[in-house]
Amino acid sequence: MSIVVTGATGHLGRLVIEGLLAARVPAADIAAVVRDKAKAADLAERGVELRVADYDAPETLDGVFAAGDRVLLISGSEVGRRVPQHRAVIDAARAAGVALLAYTGILGGPDADFELAAEHKVTERLILDSGLPHTFLRNGWYHENYTEHLAPVLEHGAVVASAGSGRVASAARADYAAAAVAVLTGEGHEGRVYELSGDVAWSFAEYAAEVAARSGRPVSYADVPAEQHLAVLTGAGVPEPMAAVLVDVDAAIARGRLAGTGGDLARLIGRPTTTIGDAVSAALRG
Repeated sequence: MSIVVTGATGHLGRLVIEGLLAARVPAADIAAVVRDKAKAADLAERGVELRVADYDAPETLDGVFAAGDRVLLISGSEVGRRVPQHRAVIDAARAAGVALLAYTGILGGPDADFELAAEHKVTERLILDSGLPHTFLRNGWYHENYTEHLAPVLEHGAVVASAGSGRVASAARADYAAAAVAVLTGEGHEGRVYELSGDVAWSFAEYAAEVAARSGRPVSYADVPAEQHLAVLTGAGVPEPMAAVLVDVDAAIARGRLAGTGGDLARLIGRPTTTIGDAVSAALRG
């Protein structure tokens, strides 16, 4: 039996593998599913098994999973293409007879009413219909969605969003990775649904204040209409379809859809979640 991590060279996948190694899972018992072996050469050097597959070519998934494997399906990053990609992984996992399929979905699951959630909802239904033993890790928003883009915030002295006074219960990517590690290495998670979010929900005005306090520079929150927000994002080089998705997320934030603080994440990882302030400080340190 192996613990198999898909999308292993992505930000979250790498953190999960690091977490498994830190939890003293033998490297030989960890398999990383990758498209390009060269990008995972460092993992291979540490003894992690590499399994090469392309989700857009389902035939390459034949033999990638084995009976008894515990598999983490990290949701794909290509919005609009994820359902067939996820279906290919689910079909291969079912054919292999894996012991568990854990999936990183989105906070709210079937109740999430924003565009970015649509493919996650379909994927959860595919997993349920497959009959596979499963765990749903419904990840909330990442701190890094904001802290990785501090340069323009500091340049213009403004956090630009269209979320009104809505709040976001985000957490660090490493927190979500730790939750996945807990599920992959623990027992009693089959059939469970975890709504994962940070311990504290913050507003964009509070986020701007944190950036100002920790950078020592003036930063305020510019709450703009959705149309203006879309223009700002496309003007900054974000492709219009993705910009529209992000504006739609802000509308969901304004409705309170990403503000839940149920505590599942902290309970899984056995510690408080990383604060947005600490994430800002880490980003500023580079």
